[in-house]
Amino acid sequence: MNWGDRDFMAPGRSLAVGDRGMAATSHPQATLAAVEMLRAGGNAVDAAIAAVALQGVIDPHMTGIGGDCFAIYAPANGKPVAINGSGRAPAKAELGWFLAQGLTSIAEESPHAVTVPGAVDAWCKLAADHGTKSLDEILAPAIRAAEDGFVVTPRAGLDWARYAGRIETHRTGIAAYLPGGKAPATGDRLNHPALARTLRRIAREGRAAFYDGEVAVEIVAALKGLGGLMELDDLASASADYVEPIGADYRGHRLWECPPNGQGVAALLIARLLEGFDMSDTGLSEADRIHLLAEATKAAYRQRDALVADPAFKPLDVETLLSDASIAAMRSGIDRKRASAPEAFDMPVHRDTVYVAVADRDGNVVSFINSIFAAFGSGIYAPRSGVLLQNRGAGFRLIEGHPNAIAPRKRPFHTIIPGLLAKNGKPAMALGVMGGQYQSTGHMQILTGLLDRGLDIQQASNEPRSFAFDGELKLETTIAPAVAEDLAARGHRITWADEPLGGCQIVYVDHTRGVMYGASDHRKDGIALAA
Repeated sequence: MNWGDRDFMAPGRSLAVGDRGMAATSHPQATLAAVEMLRAGGNAVDAAIAAVALQGVIDPHMTGIGGDCFAIYAPANGKPVAINGSGRAPAKAELGWFLAQGLTSIAEESPHAVTVPGAVDAWCKLAADHGTKSLDEILAPAIRAAEDGFVVTPRAGLDWARYAGRIETHRTGIAAYLPGGKAPATGDRLNHPALARTLRRIAREGRAAFYDGEVAVEIVAALKGLGGLMELDDLASASADYVEPIGADYRGHRLWECPPNGQGVAALLIARLLEGFDMSDTGLSEADRIHLLAEATKAAYRQRDALVADPAFKPLDVETLLSDASIAAMRSGIDRKRASAPEAFDMPVHRDTVYVAVADRDGNVVSFINSIFAAFGSGIYAPRSGVLLQNRGAGFRLIEGHPNAIAPRKRPFHTIIPGLLAKNGKPAMALGVMGGQYQSTGHMQILTGLLDRGLDIQQASNEPRSFAFDGELKLETTIAPAVAEDLAARGHRITWADEPLGGCQIVYVDHTRGVMYGASDHRKDGIALAA
């Protein structure tokens, strides 16, 4: 790649360029924490965890130690390693119990929506096995922000105000997250001493500080006080798992994703489907590109919704699903001029996540994503420990025979997916596109811009976005009305997005030239910086 020639009068951010490491996150302070870790001699794993942990303090509506994570670590000259840091349902979470209560779904604010947080165990395992710094060093930026305070940035302030009602539901988090009874505005300063104490304990004692002892006791008490089924043994038995990444080829590259229970396989399906079309054809209109992506998305998501679940309960033959025969059958249903029938979606919509992309000076790459699911998760807060609990369990179905029916110690379907692109066996790019259900489509919207249209990674991020989901084709308002009219004429039900679609962060390593590039989405507060 030899990027950099661009029209500086055009809207959008500049491409970050360097040769000693690169980081991209959705918050400037998190990017700086990652870069400072790289400059202090840490590797990509150390830097990614430092950034994610800090965002759990300064972007608390998006992520935190009460949530889950997935990551792909790719050594410069080795095989990618994936880790599943998603938590499980309590051992007492029998489907029959829920049905006996007359429940038909799990409310997002319910204690039953809280699965065991898996992030802390994954952080500790990754740092011990692949990092070079101590937890004390890695968590220092997060501890400092929680103790000394941080300033609220514009996009964080907007989301904080929009979703403050989640904190008001259970009220125990009002003092920490709504000081004075209202959401902090851009420029307001906050600290979180209770969370700082827990982070210090994790830095000192490792995973035991979270999953055993006082923190675990408070979490269980908070949930049981609301009628939850979580027990101390559910937390004590939490374990992140190393898993084999799954992959598919696209335009001479290999796209790696985490396997189910995440939706990464949907991104691979879209890649395989689109590879059968010449997306580099200059004769394709913007409407043509949006239409093909929409139809590939619908085909892939039909498979996703029917098949993706915790593989310990419902294994998925990914190789067969991605085979030439399977893809040819799915691709045959795509009409270049007519939209296929829309389908309804029966799971909660998820929008709130942080994603971190890092490469170090040796060319090791980390793609890392962390989330508490909905904004402010369940809103259930353990005040002495400063732990805000996720609500990922809202994705379970209370339907006998459903692939995502709740069951003891089962992981729910997950939307958060880190992506990694390889070229000639070497890690070339870490990418993530925060935005819940959109993420699989988002990965391919970026890749087709990069590999089919010759855009650099920042230009690919800047492009207007679209998403075919739940019976609608949603368009960002930067797309021209004439394009929307063309798509409507093909049978798509068009709606205009009321907020940005996703938030992209990318790091690209050009091993031939020894150069690294970074891109950060203008839809978020973040930035890409070279070390």
